[in-house]
Amino acid sequence: MKKKKVYLTLENGDVFQGYRFGADGNAVGELVFSTGMVGYVETLTDPSNLGQIVVQTFPLIGNYGVNENDAESDKAWVSAYVVREYCETPSNFRSEGTLDEYLKKQGVIGIYGVDTRQLTKILRENGVMNARISDKPALDDYDDTAAYAVKDAVKTVAPQTKEYYGDENAIYTVALWNFGAKKSTVAALVKQGCRVISMPASATAEEILATNADGVMLSDGPGDPMENTSIIAEIKKLLGKKPVLGAGLGHQLVALACGAETAKSKYGHRGSNQPVKSLEDGKVYISTQNHGYEIISETVKVGKINFVNVNDGACEGIAYAEQKAFTTQFAPESCNDFCGGKPIFEKFFALMKKEKENA
Repeated sequence: MKKKKVYLTLENGDVFQGYRFGADGNAVGELVFSTGMVGYVETLTDPSNLGQIVVQTFPLIGNYGVNENDAESDKAWVSAYVVREYCETPSNFRSEGTLDEYLKKQGVIGIYGVDTRQLTKILRENGVMNARISDKPALDDYDDTAAYAVKDAVKTVAPQTKEYYGDENAIYTVALWNFGAKKSTVAALVKQGCRVISMPASATAEEILATNADGVMLSDGPGDPMENTSIIAEIKKLLGKKPVLGAGLGHQLVALACGAETAKSKYGHRGSNQPVKSLEDGKVYISTQNHGYEIISETVKVGKINFVNVNDGACEGIAYAEQKAFTTQFAPESCNDFCGGKPIFEKFFALMKKEKENA
């Protein structure tokens, strides 16, 4: 089959030539890079990637095929997908098809044959920027490309209805405030014996408390956390009423509710190999993350920062003892041996247990 040339034009004027795979068409989005060696289906379907053109730093993608059970949601959310090389003939006993077929099915534009090492170097040195995919270099679209922004992100990806997961007779019931939660987050809670009530992002603190859940988890999700002003106002009403665990976007929203500030990261943390350090015991752990905004550490006046990123020192976790809450920038289900062998979820369960005993 004849290769179809395609061009990736960055808002700074750099142009990369590649070849099409996946769906046809043009796209504009925020160009970001992800460092995971595996997990490309999870990356494509993570709601936190809404509006993003994702570049994989690992050179060969698609070698173990595609399995729908790996998906983090019911659809792919990326605007487009950029790789150095994609595997046309995957080999794995779980494979249900090729990456090319999957992208076509999901309507996602793919580009291969791109110098992803050079592309990543540009993003690391200059920061995340917008880009456009087209059949010709988009040299006249700088202003339009630069003006692109992801808006109403949580409203776009979050479910609109209440959903139930797990055994209704479970020891703990967790209200998951769903801003775009991954399926693996729900699965991890259920696996550890929780009844999960997924609440829509538009829920109020009163509605969440009315579930009579033992604890509340604020999920990850996409976009600028400061965009969610109504949610932040509801979080203020919730804190101190129930044990709270915040992850990803939830981590940022709790910090904003407590008076801290957030800002866009230079290039964010994306991938399953992000090192974080516990300030409680000095140990370094590998985590999964996917975000482009971060909490400005100097603005944290409520709570205590207890995890930081090893590479850039960014805030990765905050403990709010008086509010019966703690939050992590990373995915709790990805880390299994924190704080002397007590995983993040176990700390959450301990808070819920204490709350029950004091009820």
